Amino acid sequence: MSATTPVCQLIERQADACRQFNDYRGWLWVAPPSDPWLTAQAPGPLWSADLTLVRQWRAVGLTAYDSLEPEIATPPGAVLFWPKAHALGEWWLLALCRGLPAGTPLQIVGENQGGIKRVLKVLAALGLGCRKLDSARRCTLFETRVGPLALDPDALWQRFEAAGLTLASHPGVFGHGKLDDGTRLLLEHLPHELGRHGERVLDVGCGDGVIAASLAQRGAAVTALDVSAFAVEATRRALAANALQGTVVQSDVYDGLADDGRFSAIVSNPPFHQERAIDYGPAARLIAEAPERLERGGSLLLVANAFLPYPDRLEAAFGRFSILADDRRFRVYRAIRR
Repeated sequence: MSATTPVCQLIERQADACRQFNDYRGWLWVAPPSDPWLTAQAPGPLWSADLTLVRQWRAVGLTAYDSLEPEIATPPGAVLFWPKAHALGEWWLLALCRGLPAGTPLQIVGENQGGIKRVLKVLAALGLGCRKLDSARRCTLFETRVGPLALDPDALWQRFEAAGLTLASHPGVFGHGKLDDGTRLLLEHLPHELGRHGERVLDVGCGDGVIAASLAQRGAAVTALDVSAFAVEATRRALAANALQGTVVQSDVYDGLADDGRFSAIVSNPPFHQERAIDYGPAARLIAEAPERLERGGSLLLVANAFLPYPDRLEAAFGRFSILADDRRFRVYRAIRR
């Protein structure tokens, strides 16, 4: 088996140059992409905010840290996969410097189009030396060592006001510091009566928590789900900042719910990107399995870019649907379980 993602292909090339993967044995793998090759190598523990990846790692018997502040057993080294959200990469770097002993070898790999070369300035600003190890597949691999930094990664959390709420945001969380236009359209066209009588309402892909908090503010009994640990924490902070109640669960679509969990409404601005790649998988599951999660007469309400092929999926799952709003960029759909 060979690596399928460019960044893992560069790591594979580096491992081959050393003639064995054992040079990486026991290293900590931080925020990697989903690549069967990497998991198959059984190289060492994982640290990721993505629940899907954590489950893949654990399924083959490997240690996977999913907390934002885990107690990590000291590894011989770490590999950080630099994300496209540059500020999120800075957070991972600061968190590693706080969580690992100073001097621990650290390699940083990323795509050139994703801004990996900006890492040089980040490391220089932190007083950390760096050298280039390799480049291929339009990716670059750098090497440095963890430094004894006093900077707190928690400082990257932002508070901002939107939709009449105080929200918390973090690099890598959808929207990050502003209200997305699609979410704004959804909130403006939610049925007036939704949640006002304490009905159970589910927010899937909760992001920074603006939908969940808005529903809780109406009086709904809210449950919010997201696959990202950063989004889960952001939503918890949003509810707390507005003195609102709700249940927030890290979950891959509906996986974190009890089998018999039913709701009067499901509300979502579902993602359709995985880094730069289009991925309809989560949204497809959201729609296809929604009838099983709704009470009779319950509604699925979602907003999506107008070009996305959701009408066919809604019709297949519900038989029919309506469009509550369409501003040419986004559409708000409503489908009712009969």
